[in-house]
Amino acid sequence: MEWIEPDRTAFLGMTAVIASDPMRRLMAMVERVARSSATVLVSGESGTGKEVIARALHHHSMRHQKPWVDLSCAALPEHLLESELFGYEKGAFSGADSAKPGLFEMAHQGTIFLDEIGELDLKMQVKLLRVLDGVAYYRLGGVKKISVDVRVVAATNQDLEASVSQGRFRSDLYHRLSQITLRVPPLRKRIDDIAPLARYFLEQHDPSLRFSEDALGALALHSWPGNIRELRNIVTKAAVLSETGVIEAADLSLNTHPGVLEMAKASHPHTPPASLDGMERRMIFEALEATGGHQKNAAARLGISRRTLSRKLKLYQAERARVAV
Repeated sequence: MEWIEPDRTAFLGMTAVIASDPMRRLMAMVERVARSSATVLVSGESGTGKEVIARALHHHSMRHQKPWVDLSCAALPEHLLESELFGYEKGAFSGADSAKPGLFEMAHQGTIFLDEIGELDLKMQVKLLRVLDGVAYYRLGGVKKISVDVRVVAATNQDLEASVSQGRFRSDLYHRLSQITLRVPPLRKRIDDIAPLARYFLEQHDPSLRFSEDALGALALHSWPGNIRELRNIVTKAAVLSETGVIEAADLSLNTHPGVLEMAKASHPHTPPASLDGMERRMIFEALEATGGHQKNAAARLGISRRTLSRKLKLYQAERARVAV
């Protein structure tokens, strides 16, 4: 497998490991968007790293020295979510023995990150919309209105446009949240990130361990329905159970997950590949043949960038030249 030097950057204690073209383009967009005060909606499948993008937005913003506050909207029931966001006064309800500021107050002049925003019920959506529109609000049980200056970043793994059409999410709130939308591609669409991420997770567990080339090939060919979270779990399990200093493809337990590797094997049941690199090569040339040699369409069919495909084709050409000599 070809090694691409990744970027490693920590954003509020969370490390981003990036080597692929799609993620480099996304991070460049993050830096541009961060300089504005626009509300940002970060969308993508579960486990793709949406929170890292949100933290990067705060890191690159003019508010980076001000508070960062985050909350999962799915983690709390409605009655607790309201008091967490907007705070409460002493005696507002049973157990409120003292006043407590809400998360919006705590994030004043900084950034508040609302993860899983699609889980908000309609009542809370109305209250959130008013705050986003700059309307002052009361703490629960309060008599004094509070105004805050907060940059809101939200994230979701849901199709909010579909939720709007189904009446489960307010259209006005959706448009208010999505002034800028950043979509985080799934891991299968950013193959060049897989090996650097795997090496990073392995290094975190045991720096003395390494992957064999076949293991890296197997990782690259997997479909990763659970994205980065699944990759981290697979690497951690392999590291814990490893009996040698090298993790092989057989140690990764990828056969339990449907993916590209299995589809490739099924398409060539009588001709087992000499190596996973050979299987990858065959799939690339099959995609090119199926698209009439159109590299952009072949790359899209494979779920990789055109730049990655071009790089691999140049590598194959160089290998043929060496053999000819």
